[in-house]
Amino acid sequence: MKFGIIKERKNPPDRRVVFSPQKLKKIQEKFPEAKLKVESSDIRVFSDEAYKLEGIPVSKNIEDCDVLLGVKEVPIEHLIPNKKYFFFSHTIKKQPYNRALLKAILDKNIELFDHETIVKENGARLIGFGRYAGIVGAYNGFRAMGLKTGNFQLPKATTLYNQQELIEQLQNIKLNNLKILLTGNGKVAYGAKEMLDAMHILQVTVEEYLNNTYQEPVYCLADVLDYNKRTDGKIIDNFDFYNHPEKYESNFMRFAKVTDFFIAGHFYGDGAPYLFTREDAKSADFNIKFVADISCDIDGPVASTIRASTIAEPIYGYNPSTETEVNFKDNNAIVVMAVDNLPCELPKDASEGFGEMFLKNVIPAFFNNDKDGVLERAKITENGKLTARFSYLQDYVDGKE
Repeated sequence: MKFGIIKERKNPPDRRVVFSPQKLKKIQEKFPEAKLKVESSDIRVFSDEAYKLEGIPVSKNIEDCDVLLGVKEVPIEHLIPNKKYFFFSHTIKKQPYNRALLKAILDKNIELFDHETIVKENGARLIGFGRYAGIVGAYNGFRAMGLKTGNFQLPKATTLYNQQELIEQLQNIKLNNLKILLTGNGKVAYGAKEMLDAMHILQVTVEEYLNNTYQEPVYCLADVLDYNKRTDGKIIDNFDFYNHPEKYESNFMRFAKVTDFFIAGHFYGDGAPYLFTREDAKSADFNIKFVADISCDIDGPVASTIRASTIAEPIYGYNPSTETEVNFKDNNAIVVMAVDNLPCELPKDASEGFGEMFLKNVIPAFFNNDKDGVLERAKITENGKLTARFSYLQDYVDGKE
């Protein structure tokens, strides 16, 4: 089995990679039968030379590889027929802009494994960049705060080397007694939590957050049942919310009344109540002034997120009264950071962490007859057709949806 690390060709350029040089060396040590090759790239966070130093061949031609590993979508013209590909295809939710890509994958008899579909039997994701989205998202939120208030200045995350350098920058800023709300219970939220904890910001309970005042900055980590409530008043559990979101309504305004800075690290499921609506944001009780929307669902659960922002221009303002975008320095603006590809700003750490998960959860499946079914569950296409698990995409492929 020969694995090839492909060059990222999507624009804007992405410097991340599935495996760092050191992780590829680990694969060689752990699975001597695995053959490895890296496609030459002048974009990647790790240089060609760094791979060569670990004894990994680097070449402009990877057509002799069986399995091709990338991060972002591969442009159609660069797809090599009859190969196994791993990358984020952004097709499993029937994204219109990638229908042609999935069609080409089928036409070229490619076996597609999407990083998002690499899951446990219960559907929980095994790999991803969520933690790094949380890390960078929290940092960018504080950077936006400094740009708005003028109280401090932080360099762009992309100019810093790793998470530790981001933390060192944050530890140097002085904050007043603001209240910070962080939503979520997954890798994104806990990535953001790492940064808040590294800043030595006091974590308080939901009740303390809602009812107490403090002379220092504090944060609260809120889960779905903290900001949603069943319409019949029953309190059951998270699974009831996930299975029956239509039976719930938002209880977020009790947080919005006392929150200065909101970090949205939650996963938003179809049919769940919006956290706050455009009408909520107009309320005199609505106190949130800064939003770092890591989840970045456009025109959805966080009303101030009316578009994704970019790494180049990460911040915009939202005027609740007019429901329009304004300059973030406008006095009436909610400051919004809604970059939708945050891990790109921390490519070294993100790549190393992703490779660790991929080595642990995916590579062994190639050498143990996929005993845990990881590859079988993840496979979207085979023999020019959709697999049974992903047959729901047929109408999408046919252009009927």
